[in-house]
Amino acid sequence: MNCYQRIACLSTEAVETLYALGAEDLIVGISGFTVRPARARSEKPKISGFSSSRIERILAVEPDLVIGFSNMQADICRDLAAAGIEVHLFNQRDIAGILRMVRVLAKLVDRTDAGEQLIAELQTAIASVTKQVHAEPLRPRVYFEEWNDPLISGIGWVSEMITLAGGDDVFADLAAHSSAKERIIADPAEVIRRAPDIIVGSWCGKKFRAETVCGREGWDVIPAVRNGMVLEIKSADILSPGPSAITEGLPQLADIIRRWHQQQS
Repeated sequence: MNCYQRIACLSTEAVETLYALGAEDLIVGISGFTVRPARARSEKPKISGFSSSRIERILAVEPDLVIGFSNMQADICRDLAAAGIEVHLFNQRDIAGILRMVRVLAKLVDRTDAGEQLIAELQTAIASVTKQVHAEPLRPRVYFEEWNDPLISGIGWVSEMITLAGGDDVFADLAAHSSAKERIIADPAEVIRRAPDIIVGSWCGKKFRAETVCGREGWDVIPAVRNGMVLEIKSADILSPGPSAITEGLPQLADIIRRWHQQQS
């Protein structure tokens, strides 16, 4: 066979996608941060963290391809390449990039038809949300908080999904930056000035505390805080740039915005 036979996945969206393509038998190792599908955690050995890993653990599963994601895994991928391993480092930062990742990964494992079917399903999921949005003339202002200390606003695909779900990202100007450091909100009062109608928290890897957000100095004047529209979307549902961001995160954003519209009526 011409396709890869032993694939190590250093990020959760690669695992999720390969399972969705019916290529889970090719996976020989996963990140310890893998969440989808849940059964992968018991079926596959955990060989890495996210931004750090011992290369020996990855080499031990004898991969013929390692799939990585983002600049945060660049050093790991460099070391693997130096050890003679083939590496594909994805860096998708928007919805188009997520769909492209699915298509490329499908080709790498000789599952092109399954890849196109998955992309069609994801596009249908997007269309289902946007169809509902057209019925609403008002668009709430949305602040998405990816981290709380320091405050970090949402990444590109999240900002895009806020728009698709019928809202306006109040920090859309920062969303184009791939680095979290470039999306730091240095002055928390800037959130007050931008007056979001909705605050969505998704603190990567830890529980969101709405009461902490509402208790910040001066934030009681923000419409979202006044009206009880400070809500959470689990980071596993929206902050991994794979299919679940579209199938899980986007509908939740749409539901939150729908709740806001009901509150206005």
